[in-house]
Amino acid sequence: MTQHIVKSFQEELDGLSAQIAQMGGLTEAQLQAAIEAVVKRDTQLAERTIREDQRIDTLEAEIENQAIRLIALRQPMAADLREAIAAIKISIDLERIGDLAKNIAKRAMVLQNDFEGANRLIQGISRMGRLAQRQLKQVLDAYSNREAQAAMEVWRDDEEIDAMYNSVFRELLTYMMEDPRTIGVSTHLLFIAKNIERIGDHATNIAETVGYLVTGEWVHDERPKGDTTSTTAVHSGS
Repeated sequence: MTQHIVKSFQEELDGLSAQIAQMGGLTEAQLQAAIEAVVKRDTQLAERTIREDQRIDTLEAEIENQAIRLIALRQPMAADLREAIAAIKISIDLERIGDLAKNIAKRAMVLQNDFEGANRLIQGISRMGRLAQRQLKQVLDAYSNREAQAAMEVWRDDEEIDAMYNSVFRELLTYMMEDPRTIGVSTHLLFIAKNIERIGDHATNIAETVGYLVTGEWVHDERPKGDTTSTTAVHSGS
């Protein structure tokens, strides 16, 4: 293989990394805007956030096509093949985070602060959102720097978002059971909190992919999950 071909191949791999960095930056901005739209009840910001999702979708398709083309034409081995596979997997998770941020923005458009305690709950959701933003930034930095250890710190931190979600979930259930008039807005807040919790899961996916990219090994340990809402009893009057 000539030096020119090696250089050209490396440029293609670098191009993939640059596109992931661009997509990651857009996704971070999308998530930040969605959370801000909820906290401020800003419908115009929510509308812009929803429209921006198309740019993330377009980048995901471009990255996938470029990576598949690279695999087909270059037939990379070992670490180079992992670069292409990681780019595909990370772009899929970023696209899903963008979708979840868009869903949060849609809920922000119909939120009404119409019961006592809603403000406190929204502040709790805001803290969840900031934690998810931090996780996303850290895992994207870990990808850029090819740092498996930094990625695994994000992987281990996912329990913190789960714990916050459990707290918000229980409080919202209490409001809904005590006062049926709160059910409408509480349901929207519940979906927003769940979407943030799922964003944490996708950041964890990316962390696992970065670990694989750097070490060549997938994480085999059980994920540190702290979401207990599926076992939370809900008592109805029937």
